[in-house]
Amino acid sequence: MNIVANLFKSSLGKKYIMAISGGALFLFVVGHLLGNLQIFLGPKAINRYGHFLQTNKEILWAVRFGLLGMVALHLWSAVKLSAENKAARPIGYADYPVPVLHYTVQVRSLNFTGQDFTALHDAEGQHDVFRMMVAGFSQPLVSGFYILATGLLCLHLSHGVSATFQSLGLKNEGCGPLIDRFARAAAWLIFLGYISIPIAVMLGYLK
Repeated sequence: MNIVANLFKSSLGKKYIMAISGGALFLFVVGHLLGNLQIFLGPKAINRYGHFLQTNKEILWAVRFGLLGMVALHLWSAVKLSAENKAARPIGYADYPVPVLHYTVQVRSLNFTGQDFTALHDAEGQHDVFRMMVAGFSQPLVSGFYILATGLLCLHLSHGVSATFQSLGLKNEGCGPLIDRFARAAAWLIFLGYISIPIAVMLGYLK
């Protein structure tokens, strides 16, 4: 119990919490991207993926609660460390859940399309995730905000991934430059992967 208490009280403990929660969120971002990119495989692939998630509520809700927990820990540790160091971090993971909520909540008044996303179904009776994403990203405001939020997230990742290795004591003078290049490359790949979907929709490649 004392170990846990010290973990939350000490600066080193907060750095570990920030690094571990950040690493977990990074893995979620990558996993979420791989799932979303199935839209390029066609409606059947992305709808099957969505159907799997929606019919396995225990997995879906575990991921949702885990994500919220990691976001809370990451922001809490960032605020605490910033207060201690008197150097606020301008960009955080708080930018990310907004695009996720746009399709998760599926509220008509929030999707800017006027459509009821919950009423969209394919020929097999599955929720039509493909049509939902195409309808959503066909709105320039939605796509623009999504691209902006993703850009802010990836700007954070380009520094945060490298900082995670440093906080965990896995970065030194020898491998430091390699880790920095990996962080920048990963951030760019994630950014390009995510924005490829709204861009493809707006250019008419997905319809």
